Amino acid sequence: MKTREVNFDGLVGPTHHYAGLSFGNEASTKHRFQISNPKLAAKQGLLKMKALADDGFAQAVIPPHERPNVPVLRQLGFSGSDEQVVEKAALQAPLLLSAVSSASAMWVANAATVCPSADALDGKVHLTVANLNNKFHRSIEAPTTEAILRAIFGDENRFCVHSALPQVAMFGDEGAANHNRFGGDYGEPGVQLFVYGREERRDTFPTRYPARQTLEASQAVARINQVRPEQAIFARQNPDVIDQGVFHNDVIAVSNRQVLFCHELAFVDQPHLLEQLRANVPGFTAIQVPQSAVSVAEAVATYLFNSQLVSREDGRMMLVLPQESQAHPGVWRYLNELLAADNPISELKVFDLRESMANGGGPACLRLRVVLNAKEQQALNPAVMMNDSLYAALNAWVDKYYRDRLTLADLADPQLLRESREALDSLTQLLCLGSVYPFQR
Repeated sequence: MKTREVNFDGLVGPTHHYAGLSFGNEASTKHRFQISNPKLAAKQGLLKMKALADDGFAQAVIPPHERPNVPVLRQLGFSGSDEQVVEKAALQAPLLLSAVSSASAMWVANAATVCPSADALDGKVHLTVANLNNKFHRSIEAPTTEAILRAIFGDENRFCVHSALPQVAMFGDEGAANHNRFGGDYGEPGVQLFVYGREERRDTFPTRYPARQTLEASQAVARINQVRPEQAIFARQNPDVIDQGVFHNDVIAVSNRQVLFCHELAFVDQPHLLEQLRANVPGFTAIQVPQSAVSVAEAVATYLFNSQLVSREDGRMMLVLPQESQAHPGVWRYLNELLAADNPISELKVFDLRESMANGGGPACLRLRVVLNAKEQQALNPAVMMNDSLYAALNAWVDKYYRDRLTLADLADPQLLRESREALDSLTQLLCLGSVYPFQR
């Protein structure tokens, strides 16, 4: 068994709904209050996982979080039985109930930042849970994310799962969505690029939307993950593109091995950053999409860069795209020109992920990339690895527990709380996770 990159995809939760909770994410706010289909959302994600697994890529699944988050509602002053807590929140603070019912943990690119063992001073795989403190509905995810990751990466001789940074603005951390790794073979030491949007005490910020990732957080994560200092590069996201809806770096750039696929306006002082990468990454190739070919607005609308760039066994690279990129004539024209040009990308694969896309997350948002050597792959919880039997079991599980229509008003239904808990209790048994949810403890 060789060193491989394993994609861990988040499974959409049963309370998936459109509340427009993520200011700065234009797709999220655009689809606010529309009717969602949790069953379809989960099945679209599962189909992507299974298709990539069938195509020879290492693929695993990360379960959803318990929602609504009743302990947080209790912390905010609602009392009584769990059902009464939900009913009171629905009457007194319906938008708060919506926030604690968000299924946004499905976007596991925000779950943690990963350092492979080849890059770490102690030779272990490190995962630092993101605090996501820029948005309330996401800031409550860290404890359950940590419990789930510990259940998947349980061998402490090979894995270190670290708790989230302090929940203050100075250490705002959005996880792997603002992190890239470059290098040759996956098992070789690589160069890690940490992308941040703001720095404490710096005057220049985006003016329309918030910059969620801080330099201080990125530096802390690099230290915690034991990244060798000479292998870490820190770069600032262009504040102008943040103001156009590029809330995470993975909305404007994606990398794989020696390749960076990005918009020409992605970073502050981009020419200097590319020179740094050329100097530190043998064979580095930058594919910069010009504004004249695809504007930032078009990239945000189609999630062109929120794609997965993956390598086949023979080294050929495939770009995994949302259907929205194919549906846009200009973007699809550019992508076909890209295929015809001399570069490492030789294949496009398109998926319908519209339920996720409408809430502001594309293919790259749905997956956490973890490079694992042979022994680390063997040390994983094997029950989360995608295969024919798990795919069939998860589809049957979704059919049994998920609704095909959900509105904000439905969140007040105590039966939804019971359905969701029953579903998650069954799922933890299916994935051999143990008790990772608050209601199980």
